[in-house]
Amino acid sequence: MSMRILMAGASGFLGTRLVDRLTADGHQVVRLVRRAPRTPDERRWDPSGAQLDPAVVAEADAVVNLAGAGVGDKRWNDEYRALIRSSRVDSTTTLSITIAGLPAADRPTVLLNSSAVGWYGNTGDRAVEEDSPAGEGFLADVCRVWEAATRPAEDAGVRVVRLRTGLPLHRDGGLLKPQLLPFKLGIAGKLGSGRQWLPWISMRDWLDSVVFLLERGDIAGPVNVVGPNPVTNAEFTRELARQLRRPAIMPIPALALKVALGGFAHEALTSTRVLPGVLTKAHFPWTHPHLPAALHAALND
Repeated sequence: MSMRILMAGASGFLGTRLVDRLTADGHQVVRLVRRAPRTPDERRWDPSGAQLDPAVVAEADAVVNLAGAGVGDKRWNDEYRALIRSSRVDSTTTLSITIAGLPAADRPTVLLNSSAVGWYGNTGDRAVEEDSPAGEGFLADVCRVWEAATRPAEDAGVRVVRLRTGLPLHRDGGLLKPQLLPFKLGIAGKLGSGRQWLPWISMRDWLDSVVFLLERGDIAGPVNVVGPNPVTNAEFTRELARQLRRPAIMPIPALALKVALGGFAHEALTSTRVLPGVLTKAHFPWTHPHLPAALHAALND
């Protein structure tokens, strides 16, 4: 059934692809923007000022919030840490409070709100699912307040799904894009020890899972949007090198990462072995359950 979907973060790496997918499926997507609208499918809001016309939300059957400054886009300093947090919490709070303030009959049926596997912190070799508690560290702290900001909508009776997204694979962004040039030049390798676990997911499976969760009215709460077979950084590095037919023999020491990335280096070296418990129990049909096929699709599709 066709839905009218209100989306925040529609211009980002994941958002642009999700808009295309939902539109292709026959849904109408209305995009929230922070500037004057330029097209009929745009509506203005100001999440930092908690400004959003309730009538815009009342027209929607579903709300998808992917808003947030890119975690790996810039070197971390105190100012950028504050932006990472505020861009997520302010957008979620504004949407959630606006939804809760509507009459029950006017509320959208579901809020799909982005979160991240950073919730779990450093898990080492221990596998975690959705019932695992929050870990420690900056991103875990951000995820705690980010997810808590959805509570007004949840308390109002709206189905809320918290998308604890892993590392989507696509040559144009995310985990993969910044690695391609070093690999092609033969100056790439594992990060640090290479023993840290990477909770990857193919772009096709990420998009399919979001559509799946929009349609499954019986699923609420946190959902790990990751592939079913996480790998270590060393395994990921070997497979990417194999597919690119390039060597990967130059490990990047932890100290060099700290110099290059600042505070983000700690997160880049964090081991997060996350399993998609909810999606597995719901019999989600994976297209790329294993890394080789997922990487091939990411590099060639």
